Amino acid sequence: MMNIFVLGLLFFLVTINEVHAADVQEGVEIGDKAPDFTLETLDGESVQLSDFQGERVMINFWATWCPPCKQEMPDMEQFYQEHDPVILSVNLTDGEMNTEQVGQFMQELELTFPVLLDKEGEVSQLYRIQPIPMTYMVDAEGIIQFKSFGALSYKQMVKQYEQMKEEE
Repeated sequence: MMNIFVLGLLFFLVTINEVHAADVQEGVEIGDKAPDFTLETLDGESVQLSDFQGERVMINFWATWCPPCKQEMPDMEQFYQEHDPVILSVNLTDGEMNTEQVGQFMQELELTFPVLLDKEGEVSQLYRIQPIPMTYMVDAEGIIQFKSFGALSYKQMVKQYEQMKEEE
């Protein structure tokens, strides 16, 4: 009889937890489930946010013509090299002259993290990006834990990324 009660209680608790996770709405504010998207990299590979389910992800929206974006890139590269995070660096390609300009920008600044091209502006519209740079930190469950307008420093990137680890 006790075993049936324990099993029933466990089933009840698991069911409650699943319902709670399903209640999280998709959106672009802290606490929302980050909207999924698929974009191509500079190399032509297709990358989807949901491919990284179970991992913490930094999504950064930027453009080559944006001074604060250029300012934060060396810090992002240092963060990428020293902490090996998943970075989805989304270039607002619909506002660039051409994709070659994006490649040249990456070479000039010696950036090695992957860059995704938002050629039609669909993802920037989905995330309501304005102004740039804009950064989201998404936890392993796909929930937005941090959102920032403007350039982030290396220390800020590390702090927000590590804070998500503590909450898991």
